[in-house]
Amino acid sequence: MMHADLAAAVGYTTPPLWRILTKTGYFVGLSGAIGSTVTYAVSVRPGLRAPESEADDVAALQRRTSAYLAWAGVVLLVAGYFQLAGRVARAGKGMPFGDALAPGRIADFLSAPAAKGAWVAQGTIYVAQNVVLVLTAAVLISLFSAAGRRNLNALALTALPLSLAVTLVGAIPATAPKNAEKVLDLVFGQAHIVSGTVWVGGLALLGALAGVRRRLSENAGLLWADVWRRFGLVALVSVAAVLISGLWMSWKHVGSPEQLWTTTYGLFLLVKILLVLAMVAAGALNQLWLMPRIVRARERDQTASLMHLTLHHFPKVVWAEVALGAAVLGVVPFLAGSARSEAGSPAPVATGSIFAVGALLVLTLAASLYITAKASDALARRRIAAGS
Repeated sequence: MMHADLAAAVGYTTPPLWRILTKTGYFVGLSGAIGSTVTYAVSVRPGLRAPESEADDVAALQRRTSAYLAWAGVVLLVAGYFQLAGRVARAGKGMPFGDALAPGRIADFLSAPAAKGAWVAQGTIYVAQNVVLVLTAAVLISLFSAAGRRNLNALALTALPLSLAVTLVGAIPATAPKNAEKVLDLVFGQAHIVSGTVWVGGLALLGALAGVRRRLSENAGLLWADVWRRFGLVALVSVAAVLISGLWMSWKHVGSPEQLWTTTYGLFLLVKILLVLAMVAAGALNQLWLMPRIVRARERDQTASLMHLTLHHFPKVVWAEVALGAAVLGVVPFLAGSARSEAGSPAPVATGSIFAVGALLVLTLAASLYITAKASDALARRRIAAGS
């Protein structure tokens, strides 16, 4: 059966172009805000503060970081407005997206009364979310100014919790969840968004910062070795959260493995899964092949080799991961509906056995990531010992 025939047979509706662009843009904005601020705080800032980091290298990276974060604020602000207009268009029956962009339409949507049984109006939640979004964007955009650049640390660390609040506040339900399963849906949904944006956004920030390598000293490899090492831990935690939350969400929406290729939703989900696995494979290459070589070069004080590995080889793999991550964000808007509903499968029921299997999968995944990290360290030590 042709793809279009399959979509028609099971009732899958391809989202309109404006929905694809607004949703993708919104997640790009979140990735820029959340991913870059978290990665700066956890990976870049400690490297810049290290005693061995040269002042000129620190200044060059701070300038590039300030510019990147400021533009991330612009993207978040624009994407947030279009995302809000998209909500208005979806709330109105047949409302054109162009009409939903009007401030009056948005104001009417945000001031609508609470639905029956709701503890708060949905519009009130969106008002709170967008107030936080504007504050986040304002803090980041202030980094365009000279005064803002001088206060990079304070502004970036202020924007970090605000950027996280943008998605967390928006996920607050207007009506109380009916059961624990609904609560888990909310928790895993937000875990998936936050970890995914940290992973993709962090990679993009570091790839952009590596672009200043021609302005750095020959000793900058030491700084970058520390940055990549710290981000490796961030990436491992993010990967674990993405995969664990993704397992829950896949179980909720897919009734059997066959639905991954017999339903339209499943096909898009399968594409997303393959892209994520490719990102994981690229990250494993960094962790198991490049990091041990970086550690070896650092231990042997091989300045030129360390510079080449940290600012030439590593960023190439990182940009490949960013491209894959962008493709993932492009697929997300197409995940509308459910493979279960397309195939006529019953709704999932969380039982003790389901939670037991889930716990086993989580433990297995955690063990595999721990083994990967230890294997990277062991490879580095082995090469150092062999070369000594």
